Amino acid sequence: MPIRLALWIGFAFFILTMLALDLFVFHRKPHAVKMKEALAWSAAWISLALLFNVGVYFWQGSRPALEFLTGYLIEKSLSIDNIFVFLLIFSSFRVPAKYQHEILFWGILGALLLRAAFIAGGIALMERFHWIVYLFGGFLVLTGVRLVFEKDKEIHPERNPVLRLVRRILPVTEEHDTGGRFFVVRQGRTFATPLFLVLLIVETTDVIFAVDSIPAILAVTQDPFIVYTSNVFAILGLRALYFAVAGVVDLFHHLHYGLSAILIFVGAKMLLSDFYHIPVPVSLVFIVSMLGISILASVIWPHPGGTPSDPTHRR
Repeated sequence: MPIRLALWIGFAFFILTMLALDLFVFHRKPHAVKMKEALAWSAAWISLALLFNVGVYFWQGSRPALEFLTGYLIEKSLSIDNIFVFLLIFSSFRVPAKYQHEILFWGILGALLLRAAFIAGGIALMERFHWIVYLFGGFLVLTGVRLVFEKDKEIHPERNPVLRLVRRILPVTEEHDTGGRFFVVRQGRTFATPLFLVLLIVETTDVIFAVDSIPAILAVTQDPFIVYTSNVFAILGLRALYFAVAGVVDLFHHLHYGLSAILIFVGAKMLLSDFYHIPVPVSLVFIVSMLGISILASVIWPHPGGTPSDPTHRR
């Protein structure tokens, strides 16, 4: 068996094992995830990602290891917006805290499959049509600029077109099922529960975020294994990160400026790729610096009205 194929199979087995342990052992019974548990899981996933990064270093060398770390940080930083949207969705549909982890579990499992398709498609397009690099680069620059001016843009998850379609096809119960099920049978008819609608919104939201994040990491490397594994580790740690920082995410109200700078930077890197190659270490330093500066700015200059509590507005 080729080494490359063995690595893919080994990584897939590892991820499936961790997901099975998560759902059927550590979170077998639905419960509200407390801060201490969330921080422990966050530390565990970050540690696993860093250990994997060390493995990449010894297996492929310093450059792929730096590419993995840079890609992981890009995905991790962009996932902050995911956390805000998850908070908004759960608040809008009044999802009980004890069911939020399971929804995120199945949502992220779907995201792993969707990201694989996005990555394969993105790499194939870049290999066949080189001009796609400029399209991706320009899109990221525009997205970064737009992020600055859409700070207070309202989001309405109930307007999701997928949600509207499902409501037309399936009857939906008004209340959440006490057992946390996605479907229930009543009088011989199958009804979707609001939890299923929330899951669909989480999945479609990830598709939207993938449109930004996949081109961003492709600006760093086009190695499918590095791109996908860095994405997977960032996504798997997203649930724990959500429960760890959801309550204080609005404290970092200047973070969107840092995310904007990162998107503009990686977009510019793609646009300049045929004329000047920005070294990966430079990209890594820039990303870490922008995150640090924007977080520090949020601490030094707090929100003038205190911590925003209205979940219907973006940071």
